[in-house]
Amino acid sequence: METTYPPLKILDGGLATELESRGHDLDDDLWSAKLLRDQPDEIVAAHQAFINAGAEVITSGSYQATLPGFRKAGMTSTEAENLLRLSIRLAKQARGHSPTVQVAASIGPYGAFLANGAEYTGKYDLDQQGLMEFHDQRWQILASENPDIMLCETVPSLTEATALAQLAVNSNAIPVWISFSCRDGNHISDGTEIRSVIRELHPYEQITAVGINCTPPKFLPELIPRIRLETDKPIVVYPNSGESFDANSRTWSGSQAIDDFATQAAVWRQLGASIIGGCCRVTPAHIASLKSRLQ
Repeated sequence: METTYPPLKILDGGLATELESRGHDLDDDLWSAKLLRDQPDEIVAAHQAFINAGAEVITSGSYQATLPGFRKAGMTSTEAENLLRLSIRLAKQARGHSPTVQVAASIGPYGAFLANGAEYTGKYDLDQQGLMEFHDQRWQILASENPDIMLCETVPSLTEATALAQLAVNSNAIPVWISFSCRDGNHISDGTEIRSVIRELHPYEQITAVGINCTPPKFLPELIPRIRLETDKPIVVYPNSGESFDANSRTWSGSQAIDDFATQAAVWRQLGASIIGGCCRVTPAHIASLKSRLQ
């Protein structure tokens, strides 16, 4: 009997990648979030580029947008809260009246705020309670704008995942997706086996999809089957382009072949992924090729 999976949904690619291609320098602790303050119209244009390429889910520009991060950049608490709200409103503006495009509120990990590469190691100075307190106010602000999805991204540790899962319990009925950064085909970034992580999260009804992002594509053929062994929830995968990132120099190296990315995506789909897109260095051209190949 042929295995059936949930209907395919196409996610967008790297928002920061598209903003950089449009000429913006994002070498800043706020990263793409600095354009929420400086040039919000450019974020709308980047969202629209991915929608035009076929994305059915667009991710808000709030990945590295945090209240303490904005305050560190010289903004008041009120200004910071307004920029978080704006991230969702810009995505909704880009979507327009489309009945098929969903808006996901991006919730980056604590490591994104630290801006030191910790989202790829999980080496934090906060415990689970501290992580809940760090995420809580931003979570509530983003949820108050009624996005379609609360998307917890590039989560590197089981501790942070369980903190986010506790917040998901009070998510006002908004579906929650949690996606992990992984160090290889078996472990998330802090070294915990992916099966253990998914087993821990599976009982949470508010978490409606789990998966992998900002991870080299070569690891997905091992990771996806391991996730499937522990849950029947939709699996979301949106890896980076296949290039390697040096956190110290903040530079990428390697190939980002568009056709190869789409070919690999077909394998991810066959293995059981049903929400597929890209992360860092994945462009609208990648998403268009991926959608053409898969649909």
